[in-house]
Amino acid sequence: MDRALRKACLVGLLLMPLAGGCGMVQDRTLSYPANQVIYRGFSGPPRVRFGSYPSSNIGTFFKGLELGKHGYNFRLSEKNGVAYTCRGGHIDIIHVRIAADWTAYLAAAAYRHLMDRETGFSCKLAVDRSRSFVTFTYPADWERRSRIEQMVIARNVALAVGSYLAFTMTTWHEMLTWYGFKCMGPFPEYPSAFSWEDTYSNLLGTIVGVRALQDGQHRYNEAVEIALGQELRTLGIQPAEVARQASESVRGAWFTGNIIFHVNMKKRNFDIGLENGYITPTLIPGVSACPDAEPLPLPVPRLNVLAEHGFAMTLEIEPHEWERDRLLRIVHGDQPHKRIIPEQHFALIMDTIRREAAAKYGPEYQPNYAVRPSTIYSVR
Repeated sequence: MDRALRKACLVGLLLMPLAGGCGMVQDRTLSYPANQVIYRGFSGPPRVRFGSYPSSNIGTFFKGLELGKHGYNFRLSEKNGVAYTCRGGHIDIIHVRIAADWTAYLAAAAYRHLMDRETGFSCKLAVDRSRSFVTFTYPADWERRSRIEQMVIARNVALAVGSYLAFTMTTWHEMLTWYGFKCMGPFPEYPSAFSWEDTYSNLLGTIVGVRALQDGQHRYNEAVEIALGQELRTLGIQPAEVARQASESVRGAWFTGNIIFHVNMKKRNFDIGLENGYITPTLIPGVSACPDAEPLPLPVPRLNVLAEHGFAMTLEIEPHEWERDRLLRIVHGDQPHKRIIPEQHFALIMDTIRREAAAKYGPEYQPNYAVRPSTIYSVR
């Protein structure tokens, strides 16, 4: 059960219809091999899910490799919670699923717009009010290329765009929650903003999503299950009890509180790949099941493939949350601009957030691992 549902259980299951209502109708696309998803598109965006804290408090459920059946639509057989991996630290399985499904949905949307020769499109995460605006520039000879060549190129471009958008939009969500955004009524989400497993879990989800979309033998949901299991095994997933003990071992130093409403999260991971194009995970020190473990950095999504085929893309985010003015002031000052350009502005926002965290939590808020070339992960 995910964070919002656990919270809802504590106040009377008020949010159960929201979590499941949008997924009761089966999407026909899910009955085809996963590598056809981009061509066919989904009937609607992924269902609403909400992640977990990595802290060992009431309301957090820890998991091992048995994670049930993935469901783009609502599926009771999903088993979600927080896992622990030797090389990736804690992984929020819900965040992985969210990013994987949004990668697939946005890749399919991008492909459709590219094949229709449209100049762009807009999109938004279901839980946010901000809207992202994508603008494409096409190669000069695009219209002269054969339909088959266009399909092949558009698919490659769409895979890159889908993962890039999913990662950027989920990162923007973390920025919003840092400044107080609450996507589910009065429930506080500030403790989860850039919590030590969030961004790495989101990034892992985009990798799982791309791998699933390349699977021509299994349906989409099953392809996600397979890719998720493979990635977690690569990272050295441990039994649920190890995940719980690892979290409990940093109680007091990294977090305090026993109930989800009163968690104080002191350890954050603000690495979003700005320094070297990779995100380094946060490992719990001294986990006996993972002796001599080193973090395994993952590469953030890039758009290099667009330039290889003569394309260009711009992305702008137009925030509509109450917190928008504070974020817009960071990058625009008193100028009346209404949009954020991630490529230009995320670094400014993250610099501000880091300084605020250092002032609030002291110098230990941010883990600091040296990235060794031998540990760099290559997306397969």
